[in-house]
Amino acid sequence: MDPADVRQKLKELMVTELNLEGKAPSDIDDAAPLFGEGRGLGLDSLDALQLAMSVEEKFGVRVPEGDEARSIFASVNALADHIVRAKAAA
Repeated sequence: MDPADVRQKLKELMVTELNLEGKAPSDIDDAAPLFGEGRGLGLDSLDALQLAMSVEEKFGVRVPEGDEARSIFASVNALADHIVRAKAAA
């Protein structure tokens, strides 16, 4: 899988599944934090659960829970890297 394609699909998925009103996929910075306040998206724990389920369904890769998931959900780049690695290992 092409990482750039995965990033674009992820951002589209996030906008539709997380109801990011007023946001377009192009508005989402690949390196910005997904959680917390500031320049990131400001997602919360419910968003994380929804995003994990959506990623597992759309991309067919397992998303771990707990501390292991923190680094994976750091940014669009980190999540895309996880998907690309998981698909390559499958």
